[in-house]
Amino acid sequence: MQIKELTSEGLKRELEVVVATTELNERFQDRLNQIKDTVQLKGFRKGKVPVAHLKKVYGKSVMLEILNDAVKETSAKAIQEREERPAFQPDIVLPEDEAKIERILSGEDDLAYSMTFEVLPKIELVDFSTLNLERLIVEVEDKDVDDAIEKLIDNNMGYEEEDGRAAEDKDQLTIDFLGKIDGEPFEGGAAEGIDIVVGQGQFIPGFEEQLLGKKAGDEPLVKVTFPDDYGAEHLRGKDATFETKVQKVSKPKRPEANDEFAQSLGLEGFDKLKELMTGRIEGEFAQASRSMLKRNMLDELEKAHDFELPPSLVEREFEGLWQQLTTNMERDGITWEDEDQSEDDTRKEYRGLANRRVRLGLVIGEIGDTNKIEVGEEELRNALVEQVRQFPGQEKAVYEYYQKNPAALAELRAPIFEDKVIDFIAELAKPTERKVTKEELQKALEAQAEDNDA
Repeated sequence: MQIKELTSEGLKRELEVVVATTELNERFQDRLNQIKDTVQLKGFRKGKVPVAHLKKVYGKSVMLEILNDAVKETSAKAIQEREERPAFQPDIVLPEDEAKIERILSGEDDLAYSMTFEVLPKIELVDFSTLNLERLIVEVEDKDVDDAIEKLIDNNMGYEEEDGRAAEDKDQLTIDFLGKIDGEPFEGGAAEGIDIVVGQGQFIPGFEEQLLGKKAGDEPLVKVTFPDDYGAEHLRGKDATFETKVQKVSKPKRPEANDEFAQSLGLEGFDKLKELMTGRIEGEFAQASRSMLKRNMLDELEKAHDFELPPSLVEREFEGLWQQLTTNMERDGITWEDEDQSEDDTRKEYRGLANRRVRLGLVIGEIGDTNKIEVGEEELRNALVEQVRQFPGQEKAVYEYYQKNPAALAELRAPIFEDKVIDFIAELAKPTERKVTKEELQKALEAQAEDNDA
């Protein structure tokens, strides 16, 4: 094999690879000898077909296999010998002249082809200790825990039946109903013993309000109109009546913050509940703080690394981002006339975002490779389990999809790898810590979210 460099401009490479006729013929002869003992042709005993006859019958198809294997092997070897990392699979161009192709297939001419590709840049990693990083620290206060428990109590409200009670806002009614459209019952419009809390908006708009003042035994006729965006398409915008019977009316009974309430949640007592809520809030603060640190770190890494980007990677990233944007706009019925800026300006911004994402992706990948950071099988398996859980009833199909699609599995691996690299950098960079209030952290998160949206 001979390799000749035709182009070396920036990250672009073009090579000419020549595989000599002698090598191709040796491969061809070896392949014929391999199949000689397995092929069976009419008029010959198995394993006794002359090689010359095999060549006559299978010569062209065998040589095509040889050429295909030769291109795969020699192109990979050419890149390996140059110690370069292609950004994508090389674009290989084979001879197009029919006469030359025939000579190659006949073993009379060398195989010469060209391969074009972009290489990944060499990245000089920054000293992580020079990164200007800050970690926000929020201490959990008693009020935070008390407020969290109050919300938990609100979400676990009890109800106590009261004879003769006229339904008020936030009361719970137990009802039967039969829905009709144009005097005819419709599918899914009937139920018995349904609990409904007035004011929670669980039912069709206007339904709950018509239950105010009703008592057990009342049979109000509720009139509503299904919303235009209602889930059942055949009911959208339709007027309906519901023949309703109130079985009972119950007033809210707020649980007390005590051991009994904690035990109703399966805990030992109220102290254990406070301990659990404290840990949960600490975790929420830590997660929010980590989000801020990660954004800070990515900004610093981008500023600290300046190198040429492979145009094909940037273009691919841009096309993905732009496709997502235009698809969302089409789905929401938004045109460029509705936007605050022109399509050209938006394209420039998205190209900048594509550059940022490619640059950071290469830097994070280099950090991971250099420091041998890997995603373990157990970590990937846990991520797959979490993904599968998001599709109840379809677990088997989702699991099989990921098992059969390496690209989909790689999408699960990528964020785990990135988080491990972020944690690795944080350990070495030793960010300065600054105590802030819960409100200050929330404000910082909102500013970050606005920046991300922009």
